[in-house]
Amino acid sequence: MKVKGTAIKFGDNVDTDVILPGKYLVLTDPKELAKHAMAGLDEAFPAKAQNGVIVMGGKNFGCGSSREQAPIALKHAGVQCVLAESFARIFFRNAINIGLPAIEAKGVTSAVDNGDVLEVDFEAGKVQNITKSKNLHVNKLPSFIVEILKDGGLIENLRKRINKK
Repeated sequence: MKVKGTAIKFGDNVDTDVILPGKYLVLTDPKELAKHAMAGLDEAFPAKAQNGVIVMGGKNFGCGSSREQAPIALKHAGVQCVLAESFARIFFRNAINIGLPAIEAKGVTSAVDNGDVLEVDFEAGKVQNITKSKNLHVNKLPSFIVEILKDGGLIENLRKRINKK
């Protein structure tokens, strides 16, 4: 499974309150949530993301509250994948559960610049920086997580598995 997009970089400790500020938690439509993705850091992010981007984070990406709306907003804004030095555990799990690839990628923030075009292969654990003609090795996602992502999230994955019985 591969995705491709332009890198948009953020720093360390990007918390869910800046990914999707609390005042937008009253929204339930994913398309409406997407209009406010990263509003705490970059109000123009949804316009930048609409054609498909890869969000780059430093350490502890997605820290803060356990709001599932944060990865939902990113996914529906056009984020193809989140690469980070490390993730807050609940954000990582929420991202996978809703079908947004999240990959821990030590050293990736120093190897990728804002605007670089990347192709990420989850199963091979490879990030190709097309702009710089370089390959980076990152953590491979386990096959059961790749299956969840291919199915569009945990609920769809469970529906598929139940219907096979």
